[in-house]
Amino acid sequence: MLGFIKHTILSHKENSIKRRYPGVSIVLHDEMPLSSADTVVEAAAIVDKINALEPEIKKLSDQQLRDKTLEFKSKVLKEAARYEPVLVDLRDSFHAATIPEDKDKVKDKIKAVRNKVFAAILPETFAVVREASVRAIGLRHFDVQLVGGIVLHEGKIAEMATGEGKTLVATLAAYLNALLGQGVHIVTVNDYLAKRDREWMGPIYEFLGLSVGVIQHDMSDEQRKAAYGCDITYGTNNEFGFDYLRDNMKYSLTDLVQRNYFFAIVDEVDSILVDEARTPLIISGPSEDSTDKYYTAKKIADQLKVRRITEEKAGDKDRRDDLNKGFDYIAEEKAQTVALTDEGETKAARLWGIDNLHSIETIEYRHHIIQALRAKEFFKNDVEYVIKDGQVVIVDDFTGRLMPGRRWSDGLHQAVEAKEGLKIEQENQTLATITFQNYFRMYEKLAGMTGTAMTEAAEFKAIYRLDVVTIPTNRKLIRTNYPDCIYKTEKEKFNAVVEEIVELYASGKPVLVGTISIDKSEHLAELLKRRGIAHQVLNAKYHEMEAQIVAQAGRFKGVTIATNMAGRGTDILLGGNPDFMAKTLMKQKMVPQDLQYQEEYKKVLNKFKQEAQAEHEKVVGRGGLHVLGTERHEARRIDNQLRGRSGRQGDPGSSRFYVSLDDDLMRLFGSDRLLGIMDKLGFEEGQVIEHPLVSKSIEIAQRRLEQHNFEIRKQLLEYDNVMNKQREVIYGQRREILEGVSLKENILEIMERMLDEIMAVYTHEQSNPQENSDEELMNALRLRIGLELDASFLKDKNRDAVRKDIFAKISQAYEAKEKTIGEGLARHLERMVFLQIIDGKWKDHLYAMDKLREGIGLRAYGQRDPLIEYKREAYAAFSSMFYSIESESAEMIFKLQPAPPEAKFKEVFHSSSQELLHPEVSRSKQPAGSAEGAARHQASSSAPGVSQAKVGRNDPCPCGSGKKYKKCCGQ
Repeated sequence: MLGFIKHTILSHKENSIKRRYPGVSIVLHDEMPLSSADTVVEAAAIVDKINALEPEIKKLSDQQLRDKTLEFKSKVLKEAARYEPVLVDLRDSFHAATIPEDKDKVKDKIKAVRNKVFAAILPETFAVVREASVRAIGLRHFDVQLVGGIVLHEGKIAEMATGEGKTLVATLAAYLNALLGQGVHIVTVNDYLAKRDREWMGPIYEFLGLSVGVIQHDMSDEQRKAAYGCDITYGTNNEFGFDYLRDNMKYSLTDLVQRNYFFAIVDEVDSILVDEARTPLIISGPSEDSTDKYYTAKKIADQLKVRRITEEKAGDKDRRDDLNKGFDYIAEEKAQTVALTDEGETKAARLWGIDNLHSIETIEYRHHIIQALRAKEFFKNDVEYVIKDGQVVIVDDFTGRLMPGRRWSDGLHQAVEAKEGLKIEQENQTLATITFQNYFRMYEKLAGMTGTAMTEAAEFKAIYRLDVVTIPTNRKLIRTNYPDCIYKTEKEKFNAVVEEIVELYASGKPVLVGTISIDKSEHLAELLKRRGIAHQVLNAKYHEMEAQIVAQAGRFKGVTIATNMAGRGTDILLGGNPDFMAKTLMKQKMVPQDLQYQEEYKKVLNKFKQEAQAEHEKVVGRGGLHVLGTERHEARRIDNQLRGRSGRQGDPGSSRFYVSLDDDLMRLFGSDRLLGIMDKLGFEEGQVIEHPLVSKSIEIAQRRLEQHNFEIRKQLLEYDNVMNKQREVIYGQRREILEGVSLKENILEIMERMLDEIMAVYTHEQSNPQENSDEELMNALRLRIGLELDASFLKDKNRDAVRKDIFAKISQAYEAKEKTIGEGLARHLERMVFLQIIDGKWKDHLYAMDKLREGIGLRAYGQRDPLIEYKREAYAAFSSMFYSIESESAEMIFKLQPAPPEAKFKEVFHSSSQELLHPEVSRSKQPAGSAEGAARHQASSSAPGVSQAKVGRNDPCPCGSGKKYKKCCGQ
């Protein structure tokens, strides 16, 4: 009955689409959402115009085709000038809006107006890019790829199946938008893909006269600046984000590498804007806390007794106190939380040698015990992390890749290091941070492409205001998706997996096996080794070879074990990828610079093409690539990505997932009912459940988890939104200072306010200030501003007259200082002092906000909303910081004396080594000025105003930070 209802619904949907869009040249899928169908049909009408232009464009010579770029630029700039008054008004409205929803609406209007600028030339530009692609790299865009390009240009997400050529699709929208001259960023998930895509697609842009750059992790600032100056720039999300943060830590406008945030196309948009959005980008520096406490906490944790529960049974809540007796702590696996019992609190305090864990002095001890217990219970080697070169390296649970440089926060990473008996790295202090959500929302227009976005459509709309459009495949998808096979135990499941692989290997059908962790991929590899099955293992330990290994996964009798989606972005060609095979062989024979290289390469490539074609026919005859998932992931999207590796461009293929009741998803979400059914039906060892209803129940559990994870990311964004507003103010002020805005008037205004505050303390409203302490007032002016006054200066004057005369003296003193050192040097002095104090205060503010964020959740116990409390306290802290920036900057400028020209201004962020923290970013602890240590910057400006007298280590630092010299510039 259920199957009949589903068939009826799909038939109705298919008929509805066909009835609404008769005669559309592009085939619309019956499962395509109607919203996508509307967009595709509108785009199809434009595609017809593009196709009509093709014969005319083909007649053009190479030079005539290249000249089209100049013609298009002229038209775009003329049209942009016509719309500029409208855009100016919209930008003013955007900056004036205070409610986020209002800002988003204005931003949508800006995007719509921008798209009107390009509307008239879109068909011809796409036709030109298509022809340039044919001539430059031998690839012609399919009609559905033109649809994808239109969707990207409109600022939406194009969901395109694996193998549909998303890399080529991006060239259409990138070229069109680059004509405005503001730069287009194409964002990829790793350095390899950024470099590959630039080398692969770059000839198209260059053929048409545009410049193309690529950002790589090991580049210098000069190389980065050149790459960002190009019309189109390829790079990873991490590099773009870190460059933004580093630019806002620099002291010279000429040192900035980035320019406008105009248009970004995000490849694998779900991976970058959903998966990696769980963790903010952080540039951090070490703090000075001792690490001994982590080893002590680990020793104590080992002596505590656990009660571990996976799911609270009915009635357990009422009996919890009784159940917890005899245990020191409770570990709840589903929530991944640890709670000390009363007995555990007492025992832990005794082992620490303290009275209790709840006083102000000892509260951090409790925190370290909890983290040590979490590390002990929930963080396993070769699952959540691996040990490499004596360091704990996190494994991304979505991609299975190692993430060198990323550290768990809040002391958890140190707890894992202590657990493994490794050297503990120092705790880090945040120097600069931003979430991907807030970084990518800075772009005027954002677009994305991926094979799996529809399951996260609600999140893309809510967070990024991005619509998802499903693009039809070029050829009909004929992959067979078999129902899941469910076994009682993991051992039974892996035995069945091995048997299927053995059977398929014997038939010659290639198999791509997906696992969710390193240890399981290696366990399966060992099982296959025992059976004598030749195979390739691809997991986070060997990710440098992932593209090459995945590219050959479609070969005859090929068996490839991959951790999750390793190798994403690389096509699996049935019969093998001859280009990869040829390049691998040529690396062994000669270098590309050799004179005979190209000729030899063509011979080798032709040879491998013939072999691959023969294998292709054999593999197709056996049903194509079979994708075998050894476990369901917590997100349907990841499962769909694995499935999508099979059946590209109309190739035959199949997929199946194997599940056991021991799997995390099943064990924690709904296995009890299935286990009961299996026990009642008397299932024997090795017996399997295979039914669509069971697969459906798993998908329901996945939906719940997806929603839960969305709420986590949403909460992260809500907290970061608070900091984002403050970051915009601080970075905006820094940029104005760097751009050379004169601060003289601002400084005098600040001094006027300071004078009012001083006089409010040392004078009253009486007409005669002589009744108050003239001496105290003069001392205050001397200490705060460095202004020396004679006692006679205050005689026989009322309060207003005194204020007026003192301010006149302040202005005269400033003019005298300016005349002495020169106007240019004075402006430079102002900028350097303000930048130094802004950076110092902002760094301390971030540290305070980190600490506030750590403990704010406890406010909920007092019936107060933690987020509201965080906003309130963050605002108060920011207001206080902003006031101190102004007052300290003005005071310092008045007190500083000219310094020798060779003196250098010491930058706040230069005082200690720094690290870049996020997935796939190597830790940066290189000497200042090195490419890898790009977060650190040498001071590049002369330092007027810094005294060269010797400073004692315990003296106040002359930079004005308020810290001791040994804790600041003397490090």
